[in-house]
Amino acid sequence: QVQLVESGGGLVQTGGSLRLSCTASGNISRIIAMGWYRQAPGKRRELVASLDARDGRQFADSVKGRFTSSRDNAKNTVYLQMNSLKPEDTAVYYCAARNAIRTSTASSEYPYWGQGTQVTVSS
Repeated sequence: QVQLVESGGGLVQTGGSLRLSCTASGNISRIIAMGWYRQAPGKRRELVASLDARDGRQFADSVKGRFTSSRDNAKNTVYLQMNSLKPEDTAVYYCAARNAIRTSTASSEYPYWGQGTQVTVSS
């Protein structure tokens, strides 16, 4: 089994920055591809960033140029650096993992999920 624990959410003003962390424990040798999702009230969960086994990165159009992702294998942790935050970025953010080389756009393809962390951007 694999556990993912997120941290780093909070309240920030428009234009501010936050860095989310997602630390894995358990049978982590099976984790390769990671995804960052978010879900705002009344909206569907959406994929905002992904990081594959070769550290290939993809981002949703809504966050390109503002969000970056990285991985620290020694700490079993992936990060989502969020800059120039906007009120529309307000959501619960989740990290997700799957034992595959490539990421997926389908949330059902990720068997492991963190508990979520709230990000609130005030205007």
